[in-house]
Amino acid sequence: MNAVEAADPLRIGVLGLWHLGCVTAAACASVGHQVFGLDPDAAVVADFNTGRAPIAEPGLNELIASGLRAGRLGALQSSAEIPPIDLLWVAFDTPVDDEDQADVGYVIAQVQAVLPKLHAGTVVLVSSQMPIGSSKLLENWAKAHLQQLNLQFAVSPENLRLGAALKVFLEPDRIIMGCRNTQTKALLTRLTVPITNRVEWMSNESAEMSKHAINAFLAMSVTFANEIATLCEKYGADAKDVARSLKTEARIGPKAYVGPGAAFAGGTLARDIAFLNDKAVSAGLQTPVLSAVRPSNNQHRNWARNKLLALLGNLQGKTIALWGLTYKPGTNTLRRSMAVELGDWLMAQGAKLQVHDPAVTHLPANWQAVTRTDSPAAAANNANALVLCTAWPEYNEARTKDALAATINHPLIVLDADRSLRNYGDLPRIALHAVGTPETLA
Repeated sequence: MNAVEAADPLRIGVLGLWHLGCVTAAACASVGHQVFGLDPDAAVVADFNTGRAPIAEPGLNELIASGLRAGRLGALQSSAEIPPIDLLWVAFDTPVDDEDQADVGYVIAQVQAVLPKLHAGTVVLVSSQMPIGSSKLLENWAKAHLQQLNLQFAVSPENLRLGAALKVFLEPDRIIMGCRNTQTKALLTRLTVPITNRVEWMSNESAEMSKHAINAFLAMSVTFANEIATLCEKYGADAKDVARSLKTEARIGPKAYVGPGAAFAGGTLARDIAFLNDKAVSAGLQTPVLSAVRPSNNQHRNWARNKLLALLGNLQGKTIALWGLTYKPGTNTLRRSMAVELGDWLMAQGAKLQVHDPAVTHLPANWQAVTRTDSPAAAANNANALVLCTAWPEYNEARTKDALAATINHPLIVLDADRSLRNYGDLPRIALHAVGTPETLA
């Protein structure tokens, strides 16, 4: 990590101790700020104070424990009396339902419950994912009900990436920061100086819209790439070659999200698409490009289903292996995982499931009939098809390939959404199918 210890540390309260809040609190303490977390859930607070985060993130438990030992980190319930702080950092992970609708009201209510406990002049920094205008709503509420406190509001959109959250927080490309006045900017500079000097300063509303725009662009890029991949499959082009041509185009660039792969999952990108669509409807505006992203993405979610039906026909009684269950590598969360969605659908078709994931110890409650194995090769043993759902690095290790080669004894169809398993195509008895690739690699 490139961060250095703060020469002028702040007293920070971090409101919300799920993924975003735990990362924020632990990382800020690691650079010298005095931090305590706040959460309404007593069990979450108790776990935090013993060095346990509620979600798996590489290095996070260790960083929390380090902050606790150093005396720069702790947690208490948000219903308790709050000691004097310079900054309240709102870091709730905004709840999202299965229709990508965010429960913004929950976050607003939690913040409003804490604001009266703050001391005069405290800066309230909002990072929770909420629609543009949310910080203004809180600001207006504070002016109406707590004018004597003269609270100052700012916005820094969260920049979490599951599996790499600490590195991204402490070594960011830049930090987007919205604020209203020079006094607030001076205090926030003390916050960011130990981490980076690359700060993009703007208004609160511009910072909120920046997050929406970034996630909407990424979502459109993913759906664009997968629509191109679908056409590639039909007309004999290789989507990976096409992606290479795009990445070597100066106007697009090497890091562009233009490669074929799984549809985007989780709530992050979909939430911002929903925010922007809702705001457009409220303003009486038409946004046909943004409005098409979600239905296009949902079409691509069916790629593995359609391919299995085309290759195996009736799935009743067939054994399907799934490698990876979490919605992306580096986490243990199953919520909104496309692997789980696929598994539910396969069971509804009458298929038998054999699954492996290096981070998952408990399967969904309705998966009593599913066989969970201790190794990738065991999951693939005697399966009719294997689907790579989550690209954990373990699945590309040579020993996994060797174990699979020794295990399979009859033809095995392998479906790979992002082609990280292309080197498995040289194994005997394997027919490898990857999104955007018309030919069978065998």
